[in-house]
Amino acid sequence: MSDIEFRGIEKTYPDGTEAVRALDLRIESGSFTVFVGPSGCGKTTSMRMINRMVDPSAGTITIDGRDIASVDPVKLRLGIGYVIQSGGLLPNRKVIDNVATVPMLLGRPRKRARADALEVLDRVGLDRELAQRYPAQLSGGQQQRVGVARALAADPPVLLMDEPFSAVDPVVRAELQVEMQRLQAELHKTIVFVTHDIDEAITLGDRIAVFGRGGVLQQYDAPDRVLAQPATDFVAGFVGRDRGYRALSFRTATDLELTPIRTVAADEVAGLRLAQGEWALVVDADGKPGGWVDVTGVEGVRAGNPVATSVSAGGSLFTRDGDLRQALDAAISSPSGIGVAVDGEGAVRGGVLATDVLTRLARQREAEDAERNREFFEQGVS
Repeated sequence: MSDIEFRGIEKTYPDGTEAVRALDLRIESGSFTVFVGPSGCGKTTSMRMINRMVDPSAGTITIDGRDIASVDPVKLRLGIGYVIQSGGLLPNRKVIDNVATVPMLLGRPRKRARADALEVLDRVGLDRELAQRYPAQLSGGQQQRVGVARALAADPPVLLMDEPFSAVDPVVRAELQVEMQRLQAELHKTIVFVTHDIDEAITLGDRIAVFGRGGVLQQYDAPDRVLAQPATDFVAGFVGRDRGYRALSFRTATDLELTPIRTVAADEVAGLRLAQGEWALVVDADGKPGGWVDVTGVEGVRAGNPVATSVSAGGSLFTRDGDLRQALDAAISSPSGIGVAVDGEGAVRGGVLATDVLTRLARQREAEDAERNREFFEQGVS
């Protein structure tokens, strides 16, 4: 068990700045909790209190019921994994020695620590060949993976992550988020993750703690409830006007009806005849999408010879086990207005229209309303 509890936590700096006010919060063991909010709202300060990098001005923090103020800070930190931006790696040590740092500090023999480090690199999806490189020889995404590996090397029950993915590009960031979801499903650590990005919070968190300016906790709830029922005007504003769109990520698209798509091979594009307004999806030999073609030759259209002459980049893709947000995004980002559904291998399985997504959403809501009415009736009868 690794429950973390904040009781009456305050943090005021010598200059009078109130970083955290009246924080009461219980983080359940094995959960992925995200602290989110604008800059200067106390989210990072609150997280750093867990490993005593910051001490509260008042209140108590416990881990498994034990007051951390009674634990030696160094010993406490050795039992808590910590990941920061850019990995925070030691530049003069090879990757394998960076990962083995904490186990060695805990007394594990160097040979054993290095062997265990290789296994942790496997776990976070890094090639063992990178073990002998220095941090500067790695990409930003690889450095972050090494940072996660180092935090996990001693198998700590608690993992703190301070905006770890904010310094990498959006593509790598999405990959790292998926990797964290996979690792958490496998390891079930108690994770506290700090970010200012509400989309990242919704993607990763089992629970979200939204902090407002002045270090006041505004709402602590499941991500779908934060989106659907913001507790304060601040939360509603921070989540954004498009919170309804974000909430679609909690609605399944598994039974969404697909529309047939006309597909063509790349070598068939030249001279392909299409009706005006018609689109065709270019696919490779494995059936994977490569872009859309339509009638682009204006003179050809006037002459009654509508021939496709160029390929437009496709929109985002979604898989059948995805959610309604992914399906709708695929539809509205596609130049043809048709979202492309692919299987696990990336091959095209059909298309989806935005109107179909909205129809499916309406049906799900009707089913939810019927279930609520049924429960209300049964409670009234009983």
